[in-house]
Amino acid sequence: LQIHFLSLSLQAKMSRPVQARRLEGTDKNIWVEFVKLAATYSKVNLGQGFPDFPPPDFLKESFMRALNGENHLLHQYTRAFGHPPLVKILAQFFGKLLGRDLDPMTNVMVTVGAYQALFCCFQALVDEGDEVIIIEPFFDCYEPMVKMAGGMPVFVPLRPKAPKDGKLMSSADWQLDPAELASKFSERTKAIVLNSPNNPLGKVFSREELELIAGLCVKHDILCISDEVYEWLVYDGKDHIRIASLQGMWDRTIIIGSAGKTFSATGWKVGWTVGPNRLLQHLRTVHQNSVYHCATIAQEAVAQGFQRELELYGKPDSYFVQLPKELQQKRDWLVQSLDAVGMKPIIPEGTYFLVADISKFKSDVPDVPDSDEPYDSRFAKWMVKNKGLAAIPLSAFYSVAHKNNYSHFIRFCFAKEEATLKAANDILQKWKQEKTSP
Repeated sequence: LQIHFLSLSLQAKMSRPVQARRLEGTDKNIWVEFVKLAATYSKVNLGQGFPDFPPPDFLKESFMRALNGENHLLHQYTRAFGHPPLVKILAQFFGKLLGRDLDPMTNVMVTVGAYQALFCCFQALVDEGDEVIIIEPFFDCYEPMVKMAGGMPVFVPLRPKAPKDGKLMSSADWQLDPAELASKFSERTKAIVLNSPNNPLGKVFSREELELIAGLCVKHDILCISDEVYEWLVYDGKDHIRIASLQGMWDRTIIIGSAGKTFSATGWKVGWTVGPNRLLQHLRTVHQNSVYHCATIAQEAVAQGFQRELELYGKPDSYFVQLPKELQQKRDWLVQSLDAVGMKPIIPEGTYFLVADISKFKSDVPDVPDSDEPYDSRFAKWMVKNKGLAAIPLSAFYSVAHKNNYSHFIRFCFAKEEATLKAANDILQKWKQEKTSP
């Protein structure tokens, strides 16, 4: 009898495929691999994009008030599409920025970080066979999320132009070719993904560039998914222009924001979408059938943070004024540090990130002929294992077809404590001395 049951159990083992087809080709993730490497080997982690300094005191105090206060309902479910105090202040705040009246119940939806906001956009708006234009380099989840929705990513690269007079390159020197961009639009195009300020380059798209994109969106009647999580982190007096504010764009744009980047609290996972109800109603359908809602207490604290910032808008005490000033100093310090050792930085106009050219360090990591792995990926792995410094290869932000065209750059995160950046500088200086010593 036991032998009979064993025989049946062996026969009962599933042989049919279990993986859904939509997951094919989306199983690899750069962060899983590099976060593990950084945790194992790094003395200094300038790879993953999160601050190692705390959120502002007023935000932590808001969280503690919510946690310890008399309103016990803050420990329970709240409205699925956003805690009422948060959607109300977001509607007020972004209404001011966009110059229009926003309905908190229909023009705003709160998500589990900007990441889930992106997922809702692609699942709700992209159909089988739809094309989605993605500007390279791009935040790496755009491509697999489009594919999981049944869409076809269509890539168009920002092309670097060498600066004159031997100056350091800026992220502004990476530009779209207008004719090349226009050629990517077709009858199958459903949406374009815009990320400004851009991760990984730190590029802040100019009004002229945004008007080019907006004109094509209107001409071809397509949607714009506008990832603006770094909207407050803009340097050197640059302006962050919201594409939804341009003519003809409000009705076809979904704006995505992040409390993690706005208030230096990435682990809270509070994000949002802002846009017309005709688009957000479909995102709400995906949202209610996936995560339902984001943590109530975190939403309450973020609402209080935005209330403070609305009262201080544009004033010196505003966190949205103070944080970019602090980060610009950190950026400049890392630029000088990298330039001094021969890694040529591309000066970012915004974000947490700085991309550097590693060409002068390639002699340390021999090339491997016929390797499928881009050079910068092997370099970054070698660097964390042998020097203890973690960074992310730029090729991770490109499609397979274009990875090897941009494989001599790596991305650093400068949203770190001064002590962290100093420790990184010490590693680089020691490395330079080793290279130059006989």
